[in-house]
Amino acid sequence: MFTLSGGHVFPLYDAVVKDGTDPPLRLVDVRHEQTAVFAAEATARLTRTPGLAVVTAGPGVTNSVSAVTTAWFNGAPVVVLAGRAPDYRWGAGSLQEMDHPPLLAPVTKRAWTEHDTARLAGSVDEAFRLATSPHRGPVFLDVSLEALYGQAEANLPAGGPPAADTGGADVDRIAELLRAARRPVLVLGSDVWLGGAEDAARRAAEELRLPVIANGQARGVLPRGHELLVTRARSAALRQADLVIVAGTPLDFRLGYGSFGPKDAPALVVHVADAPGGIATHVPLAASAVGDLAAFFTALTGAGPAAGTAAGTGAGTGAGTGAGTGAGAGAGTGAGQADPDWVPGLAEAVKAALASDGPLLASDADPVHPARIYGELLKVLDDDAVVIGDRSSCCSATARPASR
Repeated sequence: MFTLSGGHVFPLYDAVVKDGTDPPLRLVDVRHEQTAVFAAEATARLTRTPGLAVVTAGPGVTNSVSAVTTAWFNGAPVVVLAGRAPDYRWGAGSLQEMDHPPLLAPVTKRAWTEHDTARLAGSVDEAFRLATSPHRGPVFLDVSLEALYGQAEANLPAGGPPAADTGGADVDRIAELLRAARRPVLVLGSDVWLGGAEDAARRAAEELRLPVIANGQARGVLPRGHELLVTRARSAALRQADLVIVAGTPLDFRLGYGSFGPKDAPALVVHVADAPGGIATHVPLAASAVGDLAAFFTALTGAGPAAGTAAGTGAGTGAGTGAGTGAGAGAGTGAGQADPDWVPGLAEAVKAALASDGPLLASDADPVHPARIYGELLKVLDDDAVVIGDRSSCCSATARPASR
């Protein structure tokens, strides 16, 4: 529980101290409510479990809004519990009296108030279920003072989330497009990681021989140096592709709003999301699929081109550099009509991009070039290290070498 102390939420602190759970819930006091929500989001994104922030009424809630908005854009499962002025004095000018849900509604999956102590446990349970159900995101619940300080018998709801599914007809259509493609590309986004689909995505890429561009927290799904990891050749791959499958990330400004391929022969675009609202509507799609991303990749692997149609299955290893080595075999791709030079050509582009990083990573410029900082970090960071950058200029300068 990340929080900044306030009288409206004191009973929640008492519960943490006295609940007797093993291990006990950790109570972390911060200096600003925005920090509490940022910390809750970081916890959610790194552990793939919902993060919890508790803020007091009025300014405590308003201080949290920017961080809640960030969690909304990132699809991070965060629950924000807040105090609220008492119902019996509402409108009379109680301490920090404010109707919070209308302020939070545009940047949360749901924002509401609980007025009844007996229903409080169920409302909190619902908040966590909403935050973690696709598409994940922040949920806000405030509780009137008398409801939070009161006592009542309550029954916790039972049951878990519904079983996830992906339409078989959608997968079959996408498999058909793959079989006809000569220069396919697979783009993986953060929801692949957040949805626990990283292993299924990697198997699909390797068995179908799809070059992969990793975005956001999908970095690391294919290890550094993997022969199919072409993030450093991203521009060339997306500019030359005839089929782009984008899974677990929106078709927004980071991906050219879904416009790929040569200008005179635009690539076909497939969009895959964990919820219907995630499918792009601003760009023509050749196909789309909605549902559990791990189930999608598993189904696509099963429905994909037969092994006998692969364009090459030699015993070569990946050509990438760095601590990792390429996994998978051969220079061909699994798509039936695939260009046999597609993957090797992108691998060469990756090698050239990595080589071009050298002067910047070792730059002696004064003041120091941001890439030099990452050049030094590369020497000591583990392959699975999490790097957090602040300031857009520094992040822009290090984004390319960080995508190795």
